[in-house]
Amino acid sequence: MTRFKVVSLFSGCGGADRGLLGDFSYLNKRYSGLPFEIVHASDINERAVKTYNLNFEAPAMVADVANLSFPLGFADVVIGGFPCQAFSTVNPTKQPGKESNQLFWQMAKVIESIRPSVFIAENVKGFFRLKGGLYFHLANSEFISLGYKTYPALLNSSDFGVPQLRERLFIVGIKESIPGKYEFPCAVCGSGTSKTKVPLRRVIRNLIPPHPKYYFSKKAVQGAKNAKPNMKRLLAQNIDGQCLTITSHLAKVSINSRDPVLLVSKKKELYRRFTPREAARIQSFPNDFKFFGCDGDAYRQIGNAIPPVLFWHLAHSLIPILKAAHKQKNHSLSLHNQYEVLAAA
Repeated sequence: MTRFKVVSLFSGCGGADRGLLGDFSYLNKRYSGLPFEIVHASDINERAVKTYNLNFEAPAMVADVANLSFPLGFADVVIGGFPCQAFSTVNPTKQPGKESNQLFWQMAKVIESIRPSVFIAENVKGFFRLKGGLYFHLANSEFISLGYKTYPALLNSSDFGVPQLRERLFIVGIKESIPGKYEFPCAVCGSGTSKTKVPLRRVIRNLIPPHPKYYFSKKAVQGAKNAKPNMKRLLAQNIDGQCLTITSHLAKVSINSRDPVLLVSKKKELYRRFTPREAARIQSFPNDFKFFGCDGDAYRQIGNAIPPVLFWHLAHSLIPILKAAHKQKNHSLSLHNQYEVLAAA
């Protein structure tokens, strides 16, 4: 079986890579192995790389993407969720105009050097809309200039069997020479399907946390109750619905914001944050996925990750395109070899 080689940039703890490779279980469903081989994975965060290396056979390396160099044809696919904090709609200190925050340029340089058949870039919804779409159009124009047909779409994890309302921008690039038009995978649950969306209840084993450190203090609850009426406060999640977006700062989650929290007892006014393992399940990591470091490290890695189940569907949808590219490449090589034989004769 043909295995397509992948370069994984900004790999973090490996959410996208887990989905890309497949061969894992989530909520009693098996996600089959996919025909991909990761030939390079890297991230600048050492602890995220340590988590990656606890879970994958092919190791990731700690590296700045600006210092990476690859030869032409090194991989069939390049993937990367370039850091998004500068484009987040909930980040008050963002500086999207700062070139060091525009890491799509670095991803484009890698794509230019490798010339893969396909690339997948991911970022927050704000990247698509911020400044009237300025930064999205900068990135998209650069990808097009490298010889790719680009297909942008906002995908919501909850449409693919993940109990989380997480909407992210994906840009799929297909080499112009590859025939056909790409279509994103269709939703597998929710509106227009025969299945209901997965409720948060499926991944919360017990409302009572394993350690009292996950509870909010009475002082914090009272402070939220006394907050101004226009502030978002005490936004306990409905466990029969989908969770709000899991973020990277769950270790410092506030009960007086849009951060998702759980209500343990309305009568006793007991609220708590998610445990790292619950956050991982909400992001669709399999139960056997290990995290390196303290709770804060795990929360950051989980919140920054691409949900594996969503990426499995995305990667699966690209296999026909990659097979067509592989067939085209083999045909070109065959013609080249025939020409050399004729020329030698």
